[in-house]
Amino acid sequence: MTTRFKICCMQNVEEARLAMEHGASALGFVTAMPSGFGPIEEHRIARIIATVPPHIATFLLTCATDARTIMNQQRRSGANTLQLVDEVSPRTYDVLREALPDVSIVQVIHVEGEQSIRDAAAVAPHVDAILLDSGNPSLAIKELGGTGRVHDWAISRRIREEVEVPVFLAGGLRAENVSEAIASVRPFGVDVCTGLRTDGALDPVKLESFVTAVRAAA
Repeated sequence: MTTRFKICCMQNVEEARLAMEHGASALGFVTAMPSGFGPIEEHRIARIIATVPPHIATFLLTCATDARTIMNQQRRSGANTLQLVDEVSPRTYDVLREALPDVSIVQVIHVEGEQSIRDAAAVAPHVDAILLDSGNPSLAIKELGGTGRVHDWAISRRIREEVEVPVFLAGGLRAENVSEAIASVRPFGVDVCTGLRTDGALDPVKLESFVTAVRAAA
């Protein structure tokens, strides 16, 4: 079966339409972050999401860690999926589930070593999916995505084998390496942002090459 793919860091309606025309099953929208590419104002996110059909997953990336802030962001945006890019408490998942029963929760795990396997196993029972990325939350200015770096896919493979929820793979993916990434990890889906952009804009040529490589990997 063809690996699903999510195109992240949507900047406008035209980019969202381009991604969907190429078969994206999910779009990512970045709220304010301490670093990295792609944040846009929440009112712009809401306008773009309003144009996306319901069968496309709309991921709202948030670095907030308290349930109230996260809930308010989701309600303003209309996104059907929350992508939590920083660590949150188990209680936060419970509150979000109760308040937003129809919204999916995806937790990002930044793959830095063996501890990432234990972290993923601990959060998996609380979420609908896990997304493996290449940030560094321990820095003074946290890196929570959009780094363009590849991490250790061997660890990602072990996480995918360990958990019982779908796993998305992100971090430095592009047309030239996504087939190898899929073969190495066998993720449910792949997620890409900077690898498809030229001068900050979604590049149709890079997108076409990426989609071709993803489909060939099946």
